[in-house]
Amino acid sequence: MKKLMLVAGVVVLLASCKKDWTCECKLNGTVTTSSTINDTKKNAVTKCDEGDASILGATQDCEIQ
Repeated sequence: MKKLMLVAGVVVLLASCKKDWTCECKLNGTVTTSSTINDTKKNAVTKCDEGDASILGATQDCEIQ
């Protein structure tokens, strides 16, 4: 039972680890910016989505790659 708890704890820690994610923003299908976010996937997606905008009638869409 102790071994199972140890393995489960390691899995949880690894699943929530920060890693590098690439945030790529496209304007009308053309890549405008690309940046690296070092965080958990959930936080990286949130930060990347902050780049979504409408610019002079065109839409910029940012997504994690």
